[in-house]
Amino acid sequence: MTLREQFQLPIEALYNTSKIPADFHSHLDYEIYYFRSGKCTYLLGDKIYELAPGDLILMNGMTLHYPKVDPRFEYCRNIVHFSSSFALELFRPPYSTVGILTPFEELRNVPIPLEPGDRERLEPLLDRLCLLYERRDSLSHDLFLSGFSELLLLIKEISNKPYAKHTFPVSAKQANVQRMISYVESHFTEDITLEDLARDLHLNKFYMVKLFKETTGITLFHYLYQRRINQAKVLFAMDPEHSVTAIAYEVGFKHGSHFSKTFKKYTGVSPESFRKRVQSNN
Repeated sequence: MTLREQFQLPIEALYNTSKIPADFHSHLDYEIYYFRSGKCTYLLGDKIYELAPGDLILMNGMTLHYPKVDPRFEYCRNIVHFSSSFALELFRPPYSTVGILTPFEELRNVPIPLEPGDRERLEPLLDRLCLLYERRDSLSHDLFLSGFSELLLLIKEISNKPYAKHTFPVSAKQANVQRMISYVESHFTEDITLEDLARDLHLNKFYMVKLFKETTGITLFHYLYQRRINQAKVLFAMDPEHSVTAIAYEVGFKHGSHFSKTFKKYTGVSPESFRKRVQSNN
């Protein structure tokens, strides 16, 4: 049992060395992702990044993300998920820091390559949080909350440094894949075909299919369906009373049965079950 389970904490802190990453996914929680070692191409929203050890990513919920990992190297990272409302509640007076979550809103979805001095401060803090997270006593609970507050303050400090605004170069191939993803982002609610993409992006459709799979590890239509399902989850969260059929059409599915089957494939639950879960949490 972890602190999250023992005290119903809306925070989890993990150190993961799994070589098999999760599928394309999103979640309502905010996320702190810190890349420690390995070889990883990270798809984040409509962008693609080649990560290097020491890269920090801040995500503020419901952003599709997926790490394509080279299995020849051990993939090590720290991940902290937390409820934004809980974090804001922690930083009420006597704390005087304003905008503790501003870095997640202004620097979201862009890796920050940390300088050596900031890595030396961040890594022991993340290690300590992961260690405390596995305990179940009250003292560890309080130390964990203290460490989590310190983590958010450190991120706030780092985000104010000039190097945090670093921009990542992309190769010509990555630029073409980003164009495909941006096209899907603009048209995912429509009836998209490979011919449409090839025509509008001035690319050969067979080249597109091969390039997307090589770069991302998934097919273009896998991404399209995942993007539609992600939008459906957002709509259910915004309005749980919305009918499943209405949301299916709104996100680009022509048939409710196809939507239900695809939703369960990518989330593990039916859209009706997901909607009921959202309703019970409101």
